[in-house]
Amino acid sequence: MSEIKRLYRSRTNKMIAGVCAGFADYVNMDPTVIRVLYAIGTLFTAFFGGIILYIVMMIIVPEE
Repeated sequence: MSEIKRLYRSRTNKMIAGVCAGFADYVNMDPTVIRVLYAIGTLFTAFFGGIILYIVMMIIVPEE
């Protein structure tokens, strides 16, 4: 039986709230790559979309 993967914010590898590191753990990637991609995405949405998404994820995603 396979284990169910769950998305959590990281407690140990976080810059602000651990959202990017938690997502990186979920998709088995390096957290730095996720942070860079997120920063680029935030720049292309004129900051508004990226910041709102991060705040929502910070509120919704539980801490591990």
